[in-house]
Amino acid sequence: MIRLLNENDFSKWLPLWQSYLGFYQAGLSEEVTLHTWQGLISRPNMRAFGAFNEQGDLLGFAHIVIHPNTWNITECCYLEDLFVAPQVRRQGIAKQLIEAVYQFAQDNHCHRVYWVTDESNTSAQTLYERCAIRMKLVQYRKSF
Repeated sequence: MIRLLNENDFSKWLPLWQSYLGFYQAGLSEEVTLHTWQGLISRPNMRAFGAFNEQGDLLGFAHIVIHPNTWNITECCYLEDLFVAPQVRRQGIAKQLIEAVYQFAQDNHCHRVYWVTDESNTSAQTLYERCAIRMKLVQYRKSF
């Protein structure tokens, strides 16, 4: 079952979030993690979807950010984070999460859903190329 996460899901979300950060070898402070969680459940432009099994275990999540853009009069949906627990991968959970994001974006009049992934994450790219169009863009970044 896919549904929006709520404040009661924190204890289920946190271990998956930490696994996700570990996958990308990223370390975030507890302050950033708590701020992220609060934003996902309370900010109007952020949402978190969760994939649950019949026992209520959280198997994966998708975090999105809705934002305006300069190329259209409607908003965009950025799929910022997508993660499925390693032990339940290749069971269609990521695809279900992406489809839930697509439905949410359409229901909220977004004209596009987009995301980026690590170039070495070829297993995810196999799925993504069945769900969307691969763009020939290069991302640049400067952190402060």
